[in-house]
Amino acid sequence: MSRVGLSNHPAPDEDGLHALHEAQFFTIPFENFDIQLGRGIGLEPECLAAKLVYRRRGGYCFELNGLMLLALRAVGFPARPLLARVHLGPSPSGRSHQLNLVEIKDRPWVIDVGFGAGGLRCPMPLEIGYTADGPGWAFRFVERDPWGIMMQSREGETWKDSYSFDLSHVTDADIRMGNHYTSTSSNCQFVTSRVASLPQAGGRTSLLDFTLTRIDGGEKTTRKVPAGSAYLAELASTFNIELDANYDDLRAVCDQEGVSP
Repeated sequence: MSRVGLSNHPAPDEDGLHALHEAQFFTIPFENFDIQLGRGIGLEPECLAAKLVYRRRGGYCFELNGLMLLALRAVGFPARPLLARVHLGPSPSGRSHQLNLVEIKDRPWVIDVGFGAGGLRCPMPLEIGYTADGPGWAFRFVERDPWGIMMQSREGETWKDSYSFDLSHVTDADIRMGNHYTSTSSNCQFVTSRVASLPQAGGRTSLLDFTLTRIDGGEKTTRKVPAGSAYLAELASTFNIELDANYDDLRAVCDQEGVSP
């Protein structure tokens, strides 16, 4: 718990659920740099602890929500994983996103700390039509055939689909298959692009390849991050990501002009 600034275990209630979400969400970054270094993504508890806790790195959904699932169960929440299809592209993905379902006094809640820049900013009761909102953000669940439950985020006055899921049982093998595809397939953005994101109270900071985007309230700024040692320094200063590797160990990616720096 000290990794995320909690001195005591939260209670297994609504306040405790929000405390766990806030502590991990604002501390451990979303990032895929082990994939970009050609390393495998281990999901065993000892692997998650070694990387995200002791090496103080981040991860992507299977790692971040895998760690959260361990924390939820350690605190005493009845919790289990779910798998979702991502709807951010022209067609939905396979079941490539992990989130977690928690029961509190027979009321189901969704907690998701692993969707990156557009992810839920708080735990949400799993109730169709329920909306959670705050300064500059809003999320809701709706029914959507044939996909099941759709999580949507609001951009301006428009609700956009983020991911869909159902409540079917998820096995460790299901998660291993999703993790393997997501971390190795050339059809997946995590293999072809460098990604990092860390939320702040008023917005977030995100990196896609060489483009750094900051959103603070209603203000949005972007700038390019240079390659080489300056790139590694940006990861450390902005996202608290300390890579135990040289810049040249990373896979080459192209900038927006299609040129590999």
